[in-house]
Formats: sequence, C-alpha cells, structure tokens
Amino acid sequence: MSVPETARATGLELVIGDDGLARLEFNLPESKVNKLTSDVMRALDVALAAVEGHERVRGLILLSRKEGSWIAGADIEEISRLTTAEGARELAAAGQRVLDRLERLPVPSVAAIDGTCLGGGMELALACTLRVASTSPRTTLGQPEVRLGIIPGFGGTQRLPRLIGLPRATDLILSGRSLDALEAQRIGLVDRACPAEYLEKAAAAALEEAIGRGLRPFRARRAARRGRGVWILRFPPLRKIWFSWVRRLTLKKTGGHYPAPLAALEALEASTHGSRERGFATEARLLGEMSVTDVSRSLVSLFFLNQAIKKDPGVEQAGVKPREVEDAAVLGAGAMGGGIAQALAASGIGVRMKDVDEAALARGMGAAAAVYGDQVRRRRLSAVEAQHGLDRIAPALTYHGFKRCSLVVEAVLEDLDLKRRVLAEVESAIPEDAILASNTSSLSIDAMAASLRRPERLAGWHFFNPVHRMPLVEVVSGELTSPLATATLVALTKRIGKTPLVVRDRPGFLVNRMLMIYLMEAVRFLEEGAAIDAVDSAMLAFGMPMGPVALFDQVGIDVSAKVADILGAAFPGQELRSVLLHRMLEAGRTGKKGGAGFYLYPPRGAPRVDERVYAFIGSQGRARPRPEEVQERLALPMVNEACRILEEAVVRRPSDVDAGMIFGTGFPAFRGGLLRYADALGVSHVTERLQRLAETHGSRFQPSEPLQRRAKHGERFYPER
Repeated sequence: MSVPETARATGLELVIGDDGLARLEFNLPESKVNKLTSDVMRALDVALAAVEGHERVRGLILLSRKEGSWIAGADIEEISRLTTAEGARELAAAGQRVLDRLERLPVPSVAAIDGTCLGGGMELALACTLRVASTSPRTTLGQPEVRLGIIPGFGGTQRLPRLIGLPRATDLILSGRSLDALEAQRIGLVDRACPAEYLEKAAAAALEEAIGRGLRPFRARRAARRGRGVWILRFPPLRKIWFSWVRRLTLKKTGGHYPAPLAALEALEASTHGSRERGFATEARLLGEMSVTDVSRSLVSLFFLNQAIKKDPGVEQAGVKPREVEDAAVLGAGAMGGGIAQALAASGIGVRMKDVDEAALARGMGAAAAVYGDQVRRRRLSAVEAQHGLDRIAPALTYHGFKRCSLVVEAVLEDLDLKRRVLAEVESAIPEDAILASNTSSLSIDAMAASLRRPERLAGWHFFNPVHRMPLVEVVSGELTSPLATATLVALTKRIGKTPLVVRDRPGFLVNRMLMIYLMEAVRFLEEGAAIDAVDSAMLAFGMPMGPVALFDQVGIDVSAKVADILGAAFPGQELRSVLLHRMLEAGRTGKKGGAGFYLYPPRGAPRVDERVYAFIGSQGRARPRPEEVQERLALPMVNEACRILEEAVVRRPSDVDAGMIFGTGFPAFRGGLLRYADALGVSHVTERLQRLAETHGSRFQPSEPLQRRAKHGERFYPER
C-alpha cells in the first residue's frame, strides 16, 4: 500500500512491510533537502489517515531518502510570502493539526533522523513517540526559528518543554542553537543514538520495544521524564519568578531589538498552565504576529543572502573548478597565523606552520591549542578529537615539506616590503600549481604580486580577529589573480565554516574601508568634547555589538592608526588620519592587548573608561550628544561610501555590502544590513541628511554622485518587498 498519487508527487511514499511496520519516506523532488511545504503537510495528513485506517499497521517509521538531510524545516520561501498575521496563524494552526494527528496515532511512531533536523523538522520529530538519531556529523537537531525572527509554530514551544523540561527547552528555543545526536540523547531529546548505517534497524527495534510495552505505558514514561529535576513546573509562583528573570536576561541580551525571543517565552509559559488547546492557540497566534514584523523580514532576507553565498562560486567564469586542498602551510605563527592554522586543521587539512624561531612557533601552537581547549570546554569536541586536530598542525623553522602543499597562506606582519620578501622566498619552495594567499587587512595584492614569478596564483585571504569567532573572510582578487585562485579560496572558506566575500584589490577592500569611516567619526565626537561612554552607548542602542571607541581597543590602537594612515592617504577627502591615535600610541596605549587604551582593562572586573584619556583629547569629555545624532553621523557616511564602492565595482552587488557589514563588523542583523537600512530610511532622506551634515560639519559628509543619482531617480538598493 502507498499514499495516493497526489501525495507521492510531493515526495512522500508510504510502504507497509510484512512485519506490520509502516515506513513513511520523505524525498522532496528537485530539492537538496526535505522541507515542510504546505503541499507536503497536506500529503503527510493523507498518509497519516492511511496509517490510521489500516488494520495491519503496528507502528510507523518516518525516514528521509535524502543524504545528509532528514527535514530541514518549514519552507522559508513560503514564510517570506506571508503578508498578514492571520494568514500566518492559519498556516501554523493547520500544521499543528497534522502533527497532532501524528501524535495521536493509535500505534507508536519513531523518527529515524539522519542529517539536518531543524525547525519544523524538529517539531515533526517531537510529535513522534520516539526519536532515534544517527551520530553522523551532519546530524543536527534544534529549533532555530528565533534566528528568522519567528517562533516554532507547529507545536515546538508546547511539546519540547514537556519532553526535556522547561529550562532546557527555553535555552534551545531562545538561543536557536543546534545539538548533535549524542548531546540530544544526553538531555532526552533523542531516545537513542547510533551509527548511520544501523539507523533503520535501530529505529525498528525501538519501535518493537514500544509496541511490546504498549503505547500508554510509553507515553507515561515520557510524561515522567519531563519532570525529572524540573521543580519549576510544579510551583506556579516560582515558575512566574523564573519567567520574569529569563525575560530580563533576554531583554538585556537583545537590547529589545528582537521581539521573537520574548514571544517564544510567552508561548513557553502558555505550555505550563491552562489547557493544551490554549497553549497551541497561543503559539499559532504569536507565530502569526512575528511572521510579519520588519525584524523577521530582515532576518529572512539575511537567510536568503546566506543561501546565495553558499551557492556562489565567487567567479563569473563558467567551468572554473576549485582545487582540492589537503595540505597547506601558514607563514607566521602570530595570533592570526595560529588561528588560520587551527581553522584549516579543524577541517581535516594538514598544516605546516612556519616561523623564524621556536618561541614564535610556541605562541602560534598555543593560540591553536587555546581554541581547541575552548571547544572541549563547550563540549563541541571531545578531548581526543581536539588532540587529533592539534596534531594536524606541524610547527616548522624551514620550508621542508612545502613541496606537498597546494596552498600557502602568508600571515606575517602588516608590512609590504616584508610580505613581498616572504612571498618571493616561499614561491621557490612550493609546487608550480600551488595557490598563494596573503592575510593582509589593507595592503595591495597587486603590489605584492609584483615580486612573484607567477603573480596570477596570489590572492588575498583576509581573516578577521579572532579567527575562530569572526565569520567573514574577504577573498581579494587582484588585477592578475586567476579565477582558479579566487574560486579555490572561496570554496576553502566555505569548507572551514566561514562566509566568503569576494572583493577587488582596492585600499581597505570593503570592510576596513567602511569601518574606518565609522570609527574616525567616533573620534571626532571625542575631539568635540563628547564622553566616551556616550558615544559607545549610542551605537550599542543602535544595535552594534560593541561601541566604536571600545572597538578601537579591541582591534588595537596601533593597528587602527596604521590602517587609518593607509586609507587616509588613499582617500584624502575622507579625513581619516588621526593625531589622537598617534598621541595615545606615543603614551604606550595600544588597547585591550596592552591593558589600556580608551578603556582600562584590569586583570579582574569589567573594563572602565580611563578618564586620563581626555588629556590626550584636550577636552573634559562631559558632553552627551543625542544618541540619534551619534547614530546618524556614524551610519549615514557608510551608506555614502557604499555607493562609491558599488560604483568602483569593489564588490559585485548591494548584498555583498550587507554581507560584509553584518558578518565583518556586526552591523545589526535585525536591520537587514546597511543598504536595507538605507532603503528603509529612504535614499532621498539619506541624501538630504548627508547634505545637512556637510553644511554643518564639513565636506566629508557631501553626498556622493552615485548616491545623488539614486536619489534623483528614486532608486532603491533592493527591489520593493
């Protein structure tokens, strides 16, 4: 027996074996992953009705026939097309009814999970009697809906706390993080974890066990599990206090910019009192409300941006196949060199890390070991896995073994002559077809390539500090860089779990060029007498992860001053050079790494503004400008510069600017990116405000020609949504 043709067209196939076990297989046509579209949900309803009405069926196994994907979640395209809260609520309620049918089947069911099980896929698994998951590295389980500005809408906020307890369910839903099979088993989200090759057999065995004990006793065992150690569920006054505490923490973390976590908390609270129907109705209503917020629209657009980046080969030429990299080398064992070596080794690549002395190599190995140690503490890796990763990094004082390397990454000090010398030296020690990459943050790739016999194999590979935390990597293509070199670095960036952004070789590339305009305007506020904490607080309120003055300390005042000088020479009209930064350097203030910059960094306790800095500025630092004034003067010039960058074809499209700003600087995701933010304000409004600022504060604010052109013709950066 199988489901009707209409259901089969959506990729669902129901097969009932001689043993009485029904197997419902998901295999969505023309898609790499299974998704819960409206059509799939209707087909699932038909299949479940067939199971209900078949007298031979003793149990149901839900399987995926797509490698590496169980069910990735709901259809985000469908979510993006929703226009009313009521329409979204009805969609959620319809999904709830189907999964309720699954949960109430007269026979037990088991989700046999191999690969991605997120969002709606996780909610489908929660409606099953049992969950068995493979220990494949591709298996991930979670409820990441808040990252799209919405909440689980197919019963996740109601079933998850009943299964694993309220605190754990709250953490998973509010963080949006995912778990592997073993961690999911440890907290009770998964009943059994096993190797992928035994998954179907293990699922069938678990189902037979459930059938043997009877469905009602099994459900009773699930109900008993939910109360294990969760006293909060039993005492309403304590539960109310706990929710109030979590709300305060959530507001502090999100700055009040993201409504979905608070809505998720409301739905979770509804799961702890009142009727079951009321809880599900609350969830559906809140899902509807969240689906049509501007924040959700922005986060969904960011999701599509991410998907487009994953598919983009980074080059326009068709047929360019990136090189496979299995052995690599890193020149320079500083913090960046050690971080890059660790990122490569973590992806299974053997790395030789070279420096000129053993002390430097020890520091580089220590930087890599610290990252692995942190991952062990966070239970992302076992101690054995971490040691295997560290063992893939071989410290070296010579070029011995470099002939095996298909990639060499230069990560020495940011000095053009030094980089040219090192690259020319290593070129003779590597294979003729090896790729060369420079981790420069501001120097010209073309200038470096001039020292090479084969300049076409050199490209920039600009990581941000700290390497293991910053998601963006700029792949810099010089005038002579080959499409093969660019495509290889783009593919490798994805392999190590980073987001690649292809940029042309222009001063500052994209991120530093934009960021320096932002940072130097913050310096001008200080020079005008503004308090350090007032400037930082204004941009934190805007949604930036760190204030601009604190960011100077984080990056290093020495690094910031050098980049400002380089970009100041390249773009004299921007007034980027800073006397203040050099004064602070002369006084030995390098920022956080030196213990003092604009802030003091005591061994214990939080950083605090160093009042002595105002002597370098020549002001008392007591003025507190309006936050809106700070935000306008720091954000709008970046829109202006983005127009110049697009005009110069430094990047290929507006979405590249937004990717660079979000993943490279932490520009608030809830605003959708810098240029979506400009569209929301209106390009004409941005142009008018810049003109006013130019009249008041100087020509650096003068609207650029490309911006004025857009304003004149009523052009947006993105099509109307």
